Amino acid sequence: MAAAAVVFDLDGVLVDSLEPVSTAINAALVEWGLQQRPASELRRLIGPPTHSAFAELLGRPPDSEEVAAVVAVYRRHYGAVYLSRTRLFDGVVEMLERLSQRAALAIATSKSSDFAAPLLDALGIAPFFAAVAAAAPLDSDDDKVAIVGRALAMLGTGEAAMVGDREFDMRAARAHGLRAVGVSWGIGSVEELLAAGAEAVVAAPAELAALLLEDARVR
Repeated sequence: MAAAAVVFDLDGVLVDSLEPVSTAINAALVEWGLQQRPASELRRLIGPPTHSAFAELLGRPPDSEEVAAVVAVYRRHYGAVYLSRTRLFDGVVEMLERLSQRAALAIATSKSSDFAAPLLDALGIAPFFAAVAAAAPLDSDDDKVAIVGRALAMLGTGEAAMVGDREFDMRAARAHGLRAVGVSWGIGSVEELLAAGAEAVVAAPAELAALLLEDARVR
């Protein structure tokens, strides 16, 4: 059967945000007198909750005052660039058009709620989604399991597929008993996704649409 609802991660699945995220992280580090990091090193920080990512980067607890202060600086820099420097992956709009005709779509993202909805509007894809669940801006412990739970509550269903590019997405899908589908064009590797419980990993948006709609072939 085709999926009645589909919950998407945002960064690395629908949008390529590496450039604005790495730019803002480095701007925050420099402002705090720390060394910049290459974008290749910062890739792994896209996906986990923001406070957890900076805790790893700074070697401090996620709920520490230092992490909270650097996150605030990061968000100021990110807010100045993300709307103009984030792009949709090729084929995403066509995929969403196909899926939205057959299933209710939702977003579950660790991106702050201050940024998620404006970005969807700016990219022109907000109308595809019946629900958008994002991280609470001031909550250092708002993990993906909780965020996916909010998305499902907004949709009013526990029957859905979860699409993501990181282990956090697959684990959240498993926690809620959802079909776990990984995408290989994002941040996480195929190995990471399979190890975290992905039932399938697809290589292109058209392939994802075909899988979720149970098409015999990609139209």
